[in-house]
Amino acid sequence: MKVLILEDEIPAYQKLTSYLTEYFKNEIKHDWARTIKDGIQLLSNNTYDVILSDIQLLDGISFDLFDDISTNTPIIFCSAHDEYLFKAFNSNGIAYILKPYTKKEFNGALEKYQALFKKGDYGNLNTEVISELKSTLKEENTIFKKRFVIKKSKGIQLLNVIDISLIEASGDFCIATDKNGKRHTISQNLGSIVKQLNPNKFFKINRSELINIDYITNIESHFKNRLLLSITGCKEKPMTSSSTTAEFRKWLEQ
Repeated sequence: MKVLILEDEIPAYQKLTSYLTEYFKNEIKHDWARTIKDGIQLLSNNTYDVILSDIQLLDGISFDLFDDISTNTPIIFCSAHDEYLFKAFNSNGIAYILKPYTKKEFNGALEKYQALFKKGDYGNLNTEVISELKSTLKEENTIFKKRFVIKKSKGIQLLNVIDISLIEASGDFCIATDKNGKRHTISQNLGSIVKQLNPNKFFKINRSELINIDYITNIESHFKNRLLLSITGCKEKPMTSSSTTAEFRKWLEQ
């Protein structure tokens, strides 16, 4: 058995692989993509028994991928979007689980897949439904900022939000660290920036630091109910405050 996982969040990916191993009592061969581009490449060159797919990927929504690459592979959607969006999928034999999903819900989706697979009783994605959902989701995405305009001595640079791993307050300005460790000055205060970013991706871990979940590589327990975070591109480890740790733990499980 071989599985394709389309998931942009590292903790969510780790959760899926853990649940897969527990369900099948063995490690399952799988490929992982965080972007539409990488997903298209994998689907073009491989065949899979089942696809586990989030809706929002780093560079867009997964429905765009399935528009470009036609597939008969059964798909289980793992998403934080409301259940009403996915009612139409039931008629096509496609399961869904809503974040934060439980192990029981995940197992139920796999059981449905196995039952349908044995019968060969599943269909392609309904193109009309896909178009409607894409339109709805893209409208939702427009409310969040995509990039910052950074003024440099040699001119203006665009900093894509998806490339930012950490934002730190610095007086009336902020310093954004990107995934490559480069630092950029944003001419806005932290409070203003927080309101513009997707709360599913960015979390204010203390009074002066905002982190991107996609670049958390490790989490360590620290004294006084705090957590030390290893962040891609950052030499120093930012720390949650005692007052935000509990909420941060819940946020990680979205």
